[in-house]
Amino acid sequence: MREDHGSGDSDLRYRRVAAELRAAIITGEYASGAKLPPEGTLAERYGVSRGTVRHALAVLRSDGLVTSRRGTPRTVLGGPRSQSFSELLSFTNWARSLGETPGGRVDRVVRRPAEPEEAAQLGLEPGAEVYLVLRVRTLSGEPVMVERSLYPSRVGALVAELQPDVVSHTEALVGHGVLFTDADHTIDIAWADEDDVRLLECPPGQVLLRERRRTTDPAGAPVEWSEDRYLPGTIAFTVHNSVAASTLGRQHSPRTDRA
Repeated sequence: MREDHGSGDSDLRYRRVAAELRAAIITGEYASGAKLPPEGTLAERYGVSRGTVRHALAVLRSDGLVTSRRGTPRTVLGGPRSQSFSELLSFTNWARSLGETPGGRVDRVVRRPAEPEEAAQLGLEPGAEVYLVLRVRTLSGEPVMVERSLYPSRVGALVAELQPDVVSHTEALVGHGVLFTDADHTIDIAWADEDDVRLLECPPGQVLLRERRRTTDPAGAPVEWSEDRYLPGTIAFTVHNSVAASTLGRQHSPRTDRA
């Protein structure tokens, strides 16, 4: 069966397959926890290539409807879900909630005076000492994000003592009594700089999804100002609004350019 990527028709095919599978999940044809049929079976059912099926399944995965990696049966999650505060704050907690294996490696830790905007974000006097931590984050061994975390001196000194491959800095800091209770998120785009290119193995100037986050403790004192840059096609953020509440969710969409 021919592959049908790269055309307008292929876009229509994978969107149609994704829509029909989504409807089957919502109506209960595939219950929460059920395994979807193998890619080959779905390809025959819908009259498309396995590549088109994989693309459709990637869409469902980014919507939080299914999980599991290529080569194993996809498991139905039962519907889009909102992440808890800890999952939105911590890359590690979020990845584990989806059954992924999180990883990370510190590239460098720099202790220096805060720049004016940094001091304002962290509630510090101009020129106060801060720690900048540059780290690459991975999902199941694949680099997906570069994390730039800025800490006031009292917090940064703790991070500087951690081993470079500690999976979760947040968990380690909580263990030292640093509490994270509130966060503001700003999401936009950025262009890959030299560090991004080196750590993510992407082209110079690559457009990256950027999340900037300012986190405070129970007293309202800032404990972290972070800028996370994700490769395109790996992460999606969704917002649900209602009269009662608004929630922000983050989903993983596997990259399709490394098939």
